[in-house]
Amino acid sequence: MNLNGSYSRPIPLLAIVLVALAVHGPLLLMQLPAGSFDANFHIFLASHYAHHWFNPWNEKWFAGFSQTTYPPLTHQWIALVSTVAGLKMGYMLVQLVAVLLLPVGVFRYARIWVDERAASYAALGSVFLGALAFLIYQAGQLATITSAALYLNALPYFYEWSVQASGRSLIKGVVVSLAAAAAHHVTLIFGTVLFAGPVLWLICMDALDGQTKRSLASSLGRAFLFAGLVGIGVGIVLLPYWVTLIEHPIHQIPIPHDSRANFLLNSITAVNYFVIPYGALILALPFIIFRGASVRRLRPLLVGFWITLIFGLGGTTPLPRWLLGRAFEILTFERFTFWATLMAMPIVGLLAIELLDRFRAKAAVALSLAAVATVGAALAWLTANPFRPAATADVTPVITFLNRDGHDSYRYLTLGFGSELSKVSTYTDASSVDGDYNSARLLPEMTHYGSAQLTNAKFYGSAGMASLRAMLEHANRYGLKYIFVHDSYYEPLLTFVGWRKTETFDNGEITAWSKEDVSPAHRIESDAIPTAWMGLLWGTLPIGVSVLAMFLVLFLPAQQRVRKVVESPARFPEPERHYVA
Repeated sequence: MNLNGSYSRPIPLLAIVLVALAVHGPLLLMQLPAGSFDANFHIFLASHYAHHWFNPWNEKWFAGFSQTTYPPLTHQWIALVSTVAGLKMGYMLVQLVAVLLLPVGVFRYARIWVDERAASYAALGSVFLGALAFLIYQAGQLATITSAALYLNALPYFYEWSVQASGRSLIKGVVVSLAAAAAHHVTLIFGTVLFAGPVLWLICMDALDGQTKRSLASSLGRAFLFAGLVGIGVGIVLLPYWVTLIEHPIHQIPIPHDSRANFLLNSITAVNYFVIPYGALILALPFIIFRGASVRRLRPLLVGFWITLIFGLGGTTPLPRWLLGRAFEILTFERFTFWATLMAMPIVGLLAIELLDRFRAKAAVALSLAAVATVGAALAWLTANPFRPAATADVTPVITFLNRDGHDSYRYLTLGFGSELSKVSTYTDASSVDGDYNSARLLPEMTHYGSAQLTNAKFYGSAGMASLRAMLEHANRYGLKYIFVHDSYYEPLLTFVGWRKTETFDNGEITAWSKEDVSPAHRIESDAIPTAWMGLLWGTLPIGVSVLAMFLVLFLPAQQRVRKVVESPARFPEPERHYVA
């Protein structure tokens, strides 16, 4: 077998997808992400669609909230898959599809910048990104990964349409972009600008350099037409989201988050949000900077990467706060680090092939070890991370209690349950005054204090405990009769304000508290309840564009003349001058 020859050829895309399946498939089938921060949150939202597809109003949290505050695509697919596989396995399978789409998107995005061989190594490297493992297995950010994968697959169509006037690329690019928007709103608002900005810059460069037969004005006109169609489509597909956002903008005291901290002042935060997500890419940063700066074609990508990297550092630099203003206190910034690693991969692909051309088998071994060490460190950090969600007691008795003897006629609260709050809410018929989605909260007892979930109140200091006390004072108003405690820290407060311990579960790990003079809960009227037409649009358009996108990609093949342009090595003369023989 000629190993040297194998290094000089691009890696087949199918082989890369199979590697992604081999690496992440077993971990997902073992349900490793089930312990991540947001997995139960996504499963909870999906469970509502499984039972109330066309009614986005969910009364199980915050005495009622609208799920139009979060794009529904991933949750609706989980709901569909759950009919045959269950909710938890549905979550894992939808996450797996996103993971398999990601290297395909990285390959296609990288082909805009580098040749096929470098793009194939960029795609392979994306499988082992520490940031990807971080988001899957620790953060549980299903929608972020799905949306990024879809946008990366859409942007090559944007480029092809702009420089070649391919009508098929226009149609497919717009529809895939709409599917990406239906998966995640933050990626729509910020990620698209960061990913598409460099591509638009490159379109202008290619037109000015005569790389295409189209003029600059013609190319820009088509680019803006693409953006306009996507904008109109997003406005329609996510119309209930925009209506909800306009009628009920997010007005709440900022809630602290470690991703906004100064990483230089906290070593654990720096490890969690920089070292683990970047992994071995830290060693490649000098090459990324110098190669990106020295090759004219790569400069737009380098600028996009650099801006995204700075945003990923949160409060370490003043730039994000200056540019975002109040939005800085609302966003979390680990997603920017993920986007930055994806934008770096085309240049990292160039580094890989230069190392392989020079050192052959030694380079292959070194690159393999770096990739495995990066994803391995991210998985090991799940245990070593002191901020990892702690294992909780068995919540099945709590679910059983709430579902029997008419207990679901009252509202409940959990204290010390962490992300297990979402699990209890998924499988019980009762409603809670708490919830695990900060942007959907409307109750003043929660929005007027700088804390997140009541179940984690103590971790937000005086603000968290003040929010909890305010809710306990208004227990009668909300029909709040039952409180389940998995942290004895809260018990003195409950005793002081008149609650009584009634039962214990799981060998005393969980205690149930009640208040005798509470009337059954009644529906809290709200002007945030979506109308019937909003529910109809929400239940048809997002899932509809995803199905249409799949149909177009599979059954509307690219035109031959476009494919030749994309594969032509003449488009990448500058990077090739730096290859080492």
